[in-house]
Amino acid sequence: MGGFLCPHIFYYLEVLVIPIELYINHQIKDKEVRVINTDGSQLGIMPTEKAIALAEEKELDLCLISPKAVPPVCKIMDYGKYRFEMSKREKEARKKQKIIEIKEIQLSPNIELHDMKVKAKKAFEFLESGDKIKVTIRFRGRQMAHTELGFEVMNKFYEIVQEKAAIELQPKLEGKNMMMVLVSK
Repeated sequence: MGGFLCPHIFYYLEVLVIPIELYINHQIKDKEVRVINTDGSQLGIMPTEKAIALAEEKELDLCLISPKAVPPVCKIMDYGKYRFEMSKREKEARKKQKIIEIKEIQLSPNIELHDMKVKAKKAFEFLESGDKIKVTIRFRGRQMAHTELGFEVMNKFYEIVQEKAAIELQPKLEGKNMMMVLVSK
């Protein structure tokens, strides 16, 4: 193939949040482990089989917490309860996340001041909800000969919204489009 990609093969990059799985009970293959009790006190270094028997005696699980330590560290705990607590924490963390969206406002090189103020009012709504704004101007036909008008329109629009917005990306021309990104102050 020599550096060419087959059009039938698609590459997907997925970011998965996988909770850290702990080795429990007989999955632990080390001969000796340092054991921590349910209350956090250390029980010392002992053979794995003895630690598992101690955990089973308390009707709990022996969980490998730090496999790279010498000797590995295990804790006696209720593994089912631990998994439940971890899933609850992950759900809470996802609830608290704020997803920032990029809203687009389109202007034209020959937009009137009143129309620009109407668009600015909409921009204020987007900024208050915590979104970013992508302001674009699309040039058509002969308008490409006068791109400086686009820069003037972008500057006027920014003057209107500058009390609540800051420029994240300066106005720049890309092909037939000019764009600028604004964020809330």
